[in-house]
Amino acid sequence: MSEAARPVRDDHRALHNVAARYREVLRRYFERRRLSGADADDAVQEVFAKLAQRANIVEIEKIEAYIFEIAANVVTDHFRRSVSRRSNAHDEYDDSLHAGEEFSPERLHLGKEALLRLMQALDELPERTRNIFILARLEHLTYPEISKRLCVSVSAVEKHMVKAIAHVTLRMGRRA
Repeated sequence: MSEAARPVRDDHRALHNVAARYREVLRRYFERRRLSGADADDAVQEVFAKLAQRANIVEIEKIEAYIFEIAANVVTDHFRRSVSRRSNAHDEYDDSLHAGEEFSPERLHLGKEALLRLMQALDELPERTRNIFILARLEHLTYPEISKRLCVSVSAVEKHMVKAIAHVTLRMGRRA
């Protein structure tokens, strides 16, 4: 066996032994630091991936200290990424909360027709009334925010909204 192949094989064996010995310890370490489930498993994997990138693993004198230094950096990186990506503001996908059904061509056609009727109803409104309706219903602005933006009173915004809702409801085929 060549001398170049021996360190690679020794590193592979050492990495395997370290992974077997520290996998569960690292998982508990990450769980104590509020990483759970798949995040904890991913963090453990990341520790071993970083360790595998280093040459001559067998030469590390204090392997446990080195592993936990990597683990501490992984935790810091994880929370830094979660803050920058606002991952705590995301909801996980849940099949029970989302439509699992396929939309039939008929249902798609009915939806397109309803959208067309809504657009026509909005086009029939005076410009200011239409703008107020869109700001309130589509852009989710409050009446005081709309009032400030358009330089009108809150009462005027309310009156425009009553007019718009009555018109849209009538044109969409529902009783006001």
